Amino acid sequence: MKRNIALFIGLALLAACGKAPEAHVDRKPDPPPAKSGRVVIPPDSPQLAQIRTESVKAVPVPVDTVSAPGKVEANPNRLSHVVLPLTGRVVAVSPKIGDYVQQGQPLITIESSDADAAVSGSQQAQSALTQTKSALAKAQMDLDRQKDLFEHGAVPQKEVLNGQAVVTQAQAAVEQAQATLEQSKRRLQILGIAPGNYGQRITVRAPISGKVLEMSVVNGEYRNDLSAPVMTIADLSAVWITSDVPETSIRLVKTGEPVRIELAAYPGETFRGRVTLIGDMVDADSRTVKVRAEMPNPGGKLKPEMFGSIQLSEQTELRPMVPAAAIISTEGRTFVWRESSKGTFEKLTVTTGIQVNDRIAILTGLNDGDRVVVDGVMLLAAN
Repeated sequence: MKRNIALFIGLALLAACGKAPEAHVDRKPDPPPAKSGRVVIPPDSPQLAQIRTESVKAVPVPVDTVSAPGKVEANPNRLSHVVLPLTGRVVAVSPKIGDYVQQGQPLITIESSDADAAVSGSQQAQSALTQTKSALAKAQMDLDRQKDLFEHGAVPQKEVLNGQAVVTQAQAAVEQAQATLEQSKRRLQILGIAPGNYGQRITVRAPISGKVLEMSVVNGEYRNDLSAPVMTIADLSAVWITSDVPETSIRLVKTGEPVRIELAAYPGETFRGRVTLIGDMVDADSRTVKVRAEMPNPGGKLKPEMFGSIQLSEQTELRPMVPAAAIISTEGRTFVWRESSKGTFEKLTVTTGIQVNDRIAILTGLNDGDRVVVDGVMLLAAN
């Protein structure tokens, strides 16, 4: 029995000693784990082709920007309130609200008895001038006769002096009649009436080119109030943007500096103008100062009473700018991926500033010339 047990143990030891060795396999060593915030991608990796970088450039960006609500207004210097020159009945109204009219274009036609009165007044002034000229001619003839008689001793010098006084009065009467006639002719010219013709209609023409904003007249009505406007025309080729700026920020606003305007009607669009006026008084209730900017409006996109915001200060500093797509925000912090070398990317914490269109200013964390990832940031975040 003892011999069999020893034999079994010996066979077991022999089997253990004669076990065939494992085959040797060539294996690449596992790469070291990437440092936190650092990703290395091999040059032959297809992932590298999916990552696009861009060089950071420092450009002037606004600082201390003053932003305030703004409103589009028609320029009062380009606004005309049309009134009727005479009382009468309206027989035709050509434009409609919203129509564009050219300067001199007919707007309204009226019939008025005052037009006939103007023609009659002109004719009366012409007759008065003729009469005064005739009186002057007679006075001059009488004076010449009295002078001749005085030279021959037939009349005293007093008669000559009286004759001269009559001539002087007649000349003054002629001058007055001439002025009255010119005035009546000028009135006919303004009304567009030909002298000597009765029953003419009066045509009211556009004083400026622009759009008809308001109208309070219709065909057939009789108008006798010459002070009330019947139509409002505005030239909107240039408009005003007005804003109330807090008095604490008014020191940053300068006349003539450029401004940027964003309107609720056109999200994403930026319009530009220049400051033309800074108010001289502070509103006692709102503690603001009125600021006005003027800007061109060739396409008529900007309409009075549109609301938006106006950025008035253009003080700038050189700051690196990166596309918004390069920025990552998580857990209250902001990051970018910087390419330190080909295939090596570092995650940097940055401080962002103002956004201008699709680019964001970097206040700290990046320098001019750094290359940042602008496409593929999520691929790096997944590594």
